[in-house]
Amino acid sequence: MNLKDSIIAETENWVAINKPSGILSIPDRLGKDISLKVLLKEKYGDIFTVHRIDRDTSGLIIFAKNENAHKYLSKQFEDRQTKKIYQGLVIGSPAASSGSIEAKIMEHPALNGTMIIHAKGKEALTDYEVLEDFGIFSFLQFRIHTGRTHQIRVHMKDLGYPIVCDPLYGDGKPLLLSAVKSKFKLSKNELEERPILGRLALHAFQLSFTDIDGNIVDLEAPLHKDMRATLQQLAKRKKK
Repeated sequence: MNLKDSIIAETENWVAINKPSGILSIPDRLGKDISLKVLLKEKYGDIFTVHRIDRDTSGLIIFAKNENAHKYLSKQFEDRQTKKIYQGLVIGSPAASSGSIEAKIMEHPALNGTMIIHAKGKEALTDYEVLEDFGIFSFLQFRIHTGRTHQIRVHMKDLGYPIVCDPLYGDGKPLLLSAVKSKFKLSKNELEERPILGRLALHAFQLSFTDIDGNIVDLEAPLHKDMRATLQQLAKRKKK
């Protein structure tokens, strides 16, 4: 990834990145795959983890540049004083145009790295709003009031509208142009169709927090090219 082009904003205390899908926020246990934190360390030296987003989720993430900022910002996330907005494409057409999902989440007892809805889990609250209903798919905006692992993905599965291309909580199938374009024809030079979207259709869109100097910071990360292209194709299909 081009780190320079991915920086949305920065101060002497923090840096905000529009993370591409497929890149780890921080190193995993094996440490084999590249992570955003390692790339930032190479550029800035000291860098501190404030929060995380899933590897397959794209979008807004911030890192602190010093210990004071790290402590100050991390406490806001822990105390749920930040405002976190995501956008995503789901399979199907939700019955309600908006709503809230309050269902406890815990790790699956047998499947490591997978979460489930369970009465013994931790509190989790997600608000959702349908931005555009395309029929076969819908584009939603989410606000998460808690930061549970895979929260939006688990809640949307439970609601019956999993995130597109989700291998854990949906069908995991890539989105093909032939699925949304009625008169699609494969190019003579291609043996098989390449997906227009082959990754989790979830994006961390907006983040609001209070800076160490007391100012409110509102950040926004534009959708990446693959999701923008997918929405354009779905909009064209809807017009017909």
